[in-house]
Amino acid sequence: MSELSYRESILVACPPDELYDLVSDVTRMGEWSPICAACWWDDGGGPRPGAWFTGRNQTPERTWETRSQVVVADPGREFAFEVNHGFVRWGYTFTPASGGTELTESWNFLPKGIAGFHDRYGDDAEAQIAERTSAAHTGIPVTLAAIKKTAESR
Repeated sequence: MSELSYRESILVACPPDELYDLVSDVTRMGEWSPICAACWWDDGGGPRPGAWFTGRNQTPERTWETRSQVVVADPGREFAFEVNHGFVRWGYTFTPASGGTELTESWNFLPKGIAGFHDRYGDDAEAQIAERTSAAHTGIPVTLAAIKKTAESR
């Protein structure tokens, strides 16, 4: 797997359908992610293909918002969205496993995003891409552990 894509899995003692309902409620992402502080559905949306939501991200250096569109909403199986019209794809798969569900979170920095970062940041694009890549690689295990804790304490 290239550094511009990453995935990690965790076993969660929760049925796939229940875990999907939890994870696909993007308004809860701020509880789990080390960077995403909050998300909200735009225009009364919800976890269905084509729905849009806004996310507010925070690091010690800055705060910014992104818009994302749900690209897959298959209850109990997969939930995925793309940030900024196809810059980055985040996804979650829910695989039945002994004792619950294997939850996999994936992140892919897409070609449109690489080009967009070069357009936006110029000579600093590679450093910006490296920063986002590092954040995904370190943030995914933290997010998965927090989702597991929430799901198993219900």
